[in-house]
Amino acid sequence: MVEQSSEVVSEPDDPAVALTDTGPRGARTEQRLAQALAGLLDTEHVPADSHFFTDLGANSLVMAQFCARIRKQPDLPSPTMKDIYRHPTIRSLAAALGEPGPACAPQTPPAPAPGTDPAPGPRRGPGNHVLCGTLQLLLFLGYSLVSGFVTATGYEWIAAGKGLADVYLRSLLFGGLAFVAMCAFPVAAKWLLVGRWRATEFPVWSLTYLRFWLVKVLLHANPMVFLTGTPLYVLYLRALGARIGKGVTILSHSVPVCTDLLTIGAGTVIRKDSFLLCYRAHAGQIQTGRITLGADVFVGEKTVLDIDTAMGDGAQLGHSSALHRGQSVPDGEHWHGSPAEPTGTDYVRVPPAPCGTVRRAWFGLGTLTQLIFLYIPLAVGGLYMLFTQVPAIGKRLDPATTALSWPELLSDALLLSLVAFSGFVVLGLAVLCTLPRLLGLVVRPDRTYPLYGLHYALHRATARMTNVRFFAWLFGDSSYIVFYLRGLGYDLSRVEQTGSNFGTEVQHETPLLVSVGSGTMVADGLSILNADYSGTSFRVSRVSIGPHNFLGNNIAYPAGGRTGENCLLATKVMIPLDGEVREGVGLLGSPCFEIPRSVDRDTRFDHLRTGDTLRRRLAAKNRYNLRSMALMLFVRWLHTFWLTFFGLASVDLYGVVGHVVIAGYLAFTLAFSAAYFVLVERCLTSFRALRPRLCSIYEPYFWWHERLWKVPDHFLDVFNGTPFKSLVWRLLGVRIGSRVFDDGCYLTERTLTTIGDDCTLNVGSKIQCHSQEDGTFKSDGTTLGAGCTLGVAAHVHYGVTMGDRSVLAPDAFLMKGEEVPPDARWGGNPAVDMPETDTAAAGPGRAEPTVDAPAATVS
Repeated sequence: MVEQSSEVVSEPDDPAVALTDTGPRGARTEQRLAQALAGLLDTEHVPADSHFFTDLGANSLVMAQFCARIRKQPDLPSPTMKDIYRHPTIRSLAAALGEPGPACAPQTPPAPAPGTDPAPGPRRGPGNHVLCGTLQLLLFLGYSLVSGFVTATGYEWIAAGKGLADVYLRSLLFGGLAFVAMCAFPVAAKWLLVGRWRATEFPVWSLTYLRFWLVKVLLHANPMVFLTGTPLYVLYLRALGARIGKGVTILSHSVPVCTDLLTIGAGTVIRKDSFLLCYRAHAGQIQTGRITLGADVFVGEKTVLDIDTAMGDGAQLGHSSALHRGQSVPDGEHWHGSPAEPTGTDYVRVPPAPCGTVRRAWFGLGTLTQLIFLYIPLAVGGLYMLFTQVPAIGKRLDPATTALSWPELLSDALLLSLVAFSGFVVLGLAVLCTLPRLLGLVVRPDRTYPLYGLHYALHRATARMTNVRFFAWLFGDSSYIVFYLRGLGYDLSRVEQTGSNFGTEVQHETPLLVSVGSGTMVADGLSILNADYSGTSFRVSRVSIGPHNFLGNNIAYPAGGRTGENCLLATKVMIPLDGEVREGVGLLGSPCFEIPRSVDRDTRFDHLRTGDTLRRRLAAKNRYNLRSMALMLFVRWLHTFWLTFFGLASVDLYGVVGHVVIAGYLAFTLAFSAAYFVLVERCLTSFRALRPRLCSIYEPYFWWHERLWKVPDHFLDVFNGTPFKSLVWRLLGVRIGSRVFDDGCYLTERTLTTIGDDCTLNVGSKIQCHSQEDGTFKSDGTTLGAGCTLGVAAHVHYGVTMGDRSVLAPDAFLMKGEEVPPDARWGGNPAVDMPETDTAAAGPGRAEPTVDAPAATVS
């Protein structure tokens, strides 16, 4: 029963009274708002001064549905979720919203101004879609065939070596030439196929898109991607046409594709997990545009720079922020938020250090020397030596040996895969629990070190080593993740075990400087930023997350975050770095604002989280999670076994046509891996669709749902930007329409997701059909209508409906239960109606009709 107060909204008796917010018209607005909310709460009356959350027991899902109902009534003002949280009573909400403007007759939309996004073009038929996919497949098979020929020729030459020294020298020469060729080929392909990128747009699935896709795939597949954070990566981008000044540090693994449109001034630092692609997909079109960064610019963690954006000299963009198309940060100003707005926060928190050109050159030369003379020969020659020393493989390399029987192949594959897989798990854990602690003795906290020296190299090694995704995937969403993180070096205080203290995706920059208080639960996607960078220096510092917190998905938590005890940090929230320490509240949005710490719906299962009930259910969950971990280890090992078996069979057939066999192995194992993991997930769901749920994390259904999250899905990235991605989604149970362009979207619950025809999904976007707050699990379906667009790194929550042709801006967070009308443009964190999104004047060059390429054809 909802508690009632003595003051209830009533209809005014005299319509002639002045029409103000405090007069009869304001009272009528209050009444209609109250009636709409009463229908959702299933109550007779809603008092005007009752708090939505604390008095009426509403939650964010109910209030999102309330906003959607009000938006459908044109004679009422349209509230947003931010309005709801800031004005949590009917009376305060009505007063804050005021009256809606006069209704206007529908008009024909004007022609778009120069530099704005055009209306979606005519729908392209299935012929282009099928033709593009066919050509992409043929290009992949051709690339595999050439790779197989080169690999087979190199193996034969190395096998002719006499003695260890000769094998090393041959491995060095072949591996070094192969490395140079793999780095140079994308550069040559870019200049031959495209020339110089220009600001333009062209349809997906066209011949122009095919060239764009080929260059993008080659850039992502080349080994220079692993050298981000070094001067070599900057030189590589310059070779691709980017205009980059001296002393630039790029830590982001998101490779810019249209590099000629990227300008970065001297001394700029760009942190990891940021997107500066110089292109985006919008309404079935690929749009390219400039990104211009001045000198000494700082770009924070988990940021998005849309096309046609700029930052002046000395400007800063904070963590969890975005610049929308047309936005420009003036010289020396600090901005943050999504979309970004001015702030007084200083995000460069480490003083400079001596780091000149000579230091950078020596670091780059040292990195290249280690790579060419150590790592590559070990990788190439080491594998060859392994092949010759292991009986299971060595006897197959002897031309005098006849082909072995299938039972012999199976037994050898079984033994080799077991040794390799178990050795990786056991030795990997041993190394992770010891070596980082030794390196931590050299890189001391709260000391400023120059970039590109010994301390920087050891810091990079620690970060790479301790962020191996396999082990977080294995132990996450269970009680055992606590022991793994402690082994890495986390300080977890006195752990209040919940069985889901951390998800399967948690990363850091050094595990030795992370403190998490008792009773804190963390969902997936947490990035702990315990290293600060400037253009010349870095410093590692301790990050402390308070006790009894709940952290939602996709959060970057920096050192010095101003949150304390008992906080709810919502999905994609920007952690404040200044002001008072927030305690006992919830934080939402970027920039963040306060919301209630909890609501009644999330406390209904509190009785399961204490006493004997908790102990019994936690023990049962632990047993179930152990079975899940064992099952997933078996699934991964079985996959390794089959890949090993196919590899041994290929070696056995090698004498026939070596390069064809190797090319066939690459293509076949990719198709096999996709089919294998699709079959695993579908078998776990018994080929049935998930249903919306509201339950405790201590119920068996949730344990089973967690098991689904452990099914590997990394193979999906290979299909980005091709029609085959939609095919794989369909096999996984997604209700997906025709001609969907998916450049790198991620779906957590496939069978709860519906995607209409001709949708456009950008890289880094995510549709998450669940939420898990303080031990309460909630899931529901999400539907995207035909022709929808999800911007780069946009995040869509559960229970959401997006109308046909609606657009969600880059880095937006569309909260649970929202309904986006057809043809609407929403953006921000949390997302609201934002008709001005992407309508700001774009930078120069938007009128260029095509990319600058030899014989360029726009199809």
